[in-house]
Amino acid sequence: MGTLKIEKIGGMGSYGSPRSHLKSDGELSVSALSTGDQAAVEALFSNPGVHKGSGQVADGHAYRITRSVNGKDQTIEIPEAAVPPALKACVKDRLI
Repeated sequence: MGTLKIEKIGGMGSYGSPRSHLKSDGELSVSALSTGDQAAVEALFSNPGVHKGSGQVADGHAYRITRSVNGKDQTIEIPEAAVPPALKACVKDRLI
């Protein structure tokens, strides 16, 4: 079914910025998700603009989620509040 690459970005630690020494990311097989979480991920990719600006707070985190469909990467960025808990749980923080 494929793999999701998930990266936490922004926030006070400026996760994901070129000058940051913090990286927070993970990978998750779509087949490892519950049917409900798979549907939630599909809904996020089907209409990523619906979450644009909603749930975003000052110094809050967003998530960059990438999947490959028919050999092409699709990437969305959504506020933390819109990310299913199973995706957040696979993300680990590390110093780089």
